[in-house]
Amino acid sequence: MSNADGAAGVQSVDRALTILERLARSGEAGVTEIASELGVHKSTAFRLVATLEAHRLVEQTEDRGKYRLGVGLLRLAGATTARLDLVQEARPVCRQLASETGETVNVAVLSESSALYLDQVAGSSALQPHNWVGQHIPLHATSNGKVLLSGLSRQECDAVLSKMSAYTPTTITTKAKLRAELDQVREQGYALAVDELEVGLTAVAAPIRNVHGDVVASMSVSGPTFRIGAERVEEITGKVVEAAEEVSHRLGWGHR
Repeated sequence: MSNADGAAGVQSVDRALTILERLARSGEAGVTEIASELGVHKSTAFRLVATLEAHRLVEQTEDRGKYRLGVGLLRLAGATTARLDLVQEARPVCRQLASETGETVNVAVLSESSALYLDQVAGSSALQPHNWVGQHIPLHATSNGKVLLSGLSRQECDAVLSKMSAYTPTTITTKAKLRAELDQVREQGYALAVDELEVGLTAVAAPIRNVHGDVVASMSVSGPTFRIGAERVEEITGKVVEAAEEVSHRLGWGHR
């Protein structure tokens, strides 16, 4: 894509956002009014509005020449609200878990073909921990990723895992081995990753479920492998599972 094409794309995005803001202020507006505010030809304004309408971000009113904000925005806002609710409900539990283990606690959700980290609380033993919040992490090479994949069907897993890169010598890189691992995760209720994303990093994760029992997020405890050996993994696993279940109950699971 040329610089000119890129600039035009950014300008279109800017104009589309201006349209949404205009409709948020006034409630409704016609293409002529929108074109005037943007300082563009009416045909340009119509194309922008038509694109927003195709994504249900705007819709026509009963007066066919007018547009207002569409229900697609509610879907986007609902997704954001659900994530905010998750972080809000999980935060005190994460703090308690970080305090008990001394290690770093993370909460992650599925985001297309990766795990998106929403929140992090560092324990007392975690000196200058890497901040994972807002970062996308591979699904097949992390405990959180495995938990999130365990909530998907085989077809859904295949759809999100186009390729499985090796990050260390112990990273799982075949779908057959990953499927076996996910079966184990479903059976035991937690996932473990030792030196799979980074050599020297161990993490244990457990599922957070919604009111229907679906896996909507994952909570993990991670730290250096030298500090989280086999015996400590067992101890931490119990705490992570218990904490994830507490957040699940706060979200309504088990209280139907």
